[in-house]
Amino acid sequence: MTGSKPTLALSAEHIEALRRLDACTLANAIETFHERLRNEGFVDSSVRCLFPQLHAMVGYAATIKIRGSAPPTADGGYAPRTDWWDYIESLPAPRVVVVQDASSRPGLGSLVGAVHMNILRALHCVGVVTDGAVRDIPAAQSAGFHYFAGCVSVSHAYTHIVEMGKQVEIGGLKVQSGDLLHGDLHGVQSIPLDIAAEIPSRAARIAAREQAIIAFCRSPDFSLGKLREMVENDRF
Repeated sequence: MTGSKPTLALSAEHIEALRRLDACTLANAIETFHERLRNEGFVDSSVRCLFPQLHAMVGYAATIKIRGSAPPTADGGYAPRTDWWDYIESLPAPRVVVVQDASSRPGLGSLVGAVHMNILRALHCVGVVTDGAVRDIPAAQSAGFHYFAGCVSVSHAYTHIVEMGKQVEIGGLKVQSGDLLHGDLHGVQSIPLDIAAEIPSRAARIAAREQAIIAFCRSPDFSLGKLREMVENDRF
């Protein structure tokens, strides 16, 4: 019905290990597996983190496409849909709702505000990523619910769901239903599922090497010769 594919879920321990990583360390670790180009796999700066004080978000993508800047041709509004809640529940938890705004004026209206945010939390969603708008910012912030968005809006306008469970594109990142996403104050990126379980240990090794270089740069024994030697030996 939705075009989504079954997703093999990671253990809760693996999810938590990924959530403890900051986005930059995670990106560095993913690069070492050479699964994709270094200019791919992340959302660009058109989508920003609204709550940078929150710890990282990790979850499986529930993909939605909306429109809503223009009214329907008939009187009234668009009929509300609840079937997307069933689609969300079909994915493993934790979940991240990814909303592409395909309106003629993206971001004019918001799909997610205080009510939908609380519905999504009840469905074990941890955040929303959208190239459109969100609203009711204080409610989401106090709930610790992640908002990554192109803008904010005062209204839901005529926002309605036109597609779910299919590929969307947010800030240059193509997202499939069930993709594993990570987001923090730096931005949102996808995590290849086939290497996800290996990433925390690889990230720990990278972080240790980086800290060694930083400590050497702050030490009285610093020299360019030794620094070059450290960097040249820093290979995976």
